[in-house]
Amino acid sequence: MRLILGGDEMMHSKKTIAIPPGATIKEQLETRGMKQKEFAIRMDLSEKHVSRLINGQVELTKPVAIRLEAVLGLPANFWNSLESNYREKLARVIDENELEKDAQIAKLFPYAKVAKLGWVPETRKAEEKAIHLRRFFEVAKLELLELLKTPGIAYRKVGSNGTADYSLAIWAQKAKVDARNYELSPINISKLEEVIPTIREMTLMEPNEFCKELIQILSKCGIALVFLPHIGGSFLHGASFYDGKHIVLGLTVRGKTADKFWFSLFHELYHILSGHINNPEGTNDIDEQEADSYSKNVLIPKERFDEFRRNECYSRECIIQFSNDVNISSGIILGRLQKENYVPYNRYNDLKENYVIS
Repeated sequence: MRLILGGDEMMHSKKTIAIPPGATIKEQLETRGMKQKEFAIRMDLSEKHVSRLINGQVELTKPVAIRLEAVLGLPANFWNSLESNYREKLARVIDENELEKDAQIAKLFPYAKVAKLGWVPETRKAEEKAIHLRRFFEVAKLELLELLKTPGIAYRKVGSNGTADYSLAIWAQKAKVDARNYELSPINISKLEEVIPTIREMTLMEPNEFCKELIQILSKCGIALVFLPHIGGSFLHGASFYDGKHIVLGLTVRGKTADKFWFSLFHELYHILSGHINNPEGTNDIDEQEADSYSKNVLIPKERFDEFRRNECYSRECIIQFSNDVNISSGIILGRLQKENYVPYNRYNDLKENYVIS
């Protein structure tokens, strides 16, 4: 911000005012009744330079300080001290004003929810939130995030609200940071396509059995699979995107049931296989529909599911028998039937397995 004092512009924040040494030079000239033109001649400087010096637009250098000592009679160290103090306060003013802007930006993020996850320190002070978010995002100021958006990010969510994009930004940054701990092979999409059947076989395993193996399989394809807690209110299930020379695939444990977990995983894998994450603008509705279709058909082959539906038997016994026939968890079958309104959401939920993934 700029403040007008005595005709001069001075930078200020709510806490600090940075007064340039030129204000003191101007006072000295007024006391002497000396015009800037004459002062410029005595200083052996151009009038333009003197004008800029008085307005704090150029640095008061040590050679100029020595000339001021001769012309105005005040010692050079006095002028040097004024200049040093001015530059320090000017830097503080700029920092305080930027922090004030960032404090407003910080209000847009679901800070309290993220703090409960331990990703940022807990605080109620807006400026402290801004400082912690700067460190979390690894930026000098939060307004830079607009220039650092992750291109091509593809994500699965259900529902939407005003904080969804900000939750995604935090979630994606956490996934990026955690992925730095992975040892990854070069990206290999062909290899990923080859291991899809192997990954599907894991749907019958317990999390403590498949998690490590799944991470290793994907790491050999150049993909860092990161499990993260769900940010309340974000509706986010998973996301995938390029980060340098590898791909990050993050999954939440939202819902914690096997059907949602595996559906989200294959949904994101499709975005990678299809090249959706190559699109700088991210995915559109058609991309998301394609990913949904791919995921449900990998888990339950379309022709087998259509045949099952034609029998119109949705009892517990029929669901279990069908799950055995297609070699997949009965909870995944049930989740599909509930999603497509063949079975009420309040029926047979004991067939669903709840996952605890850390």
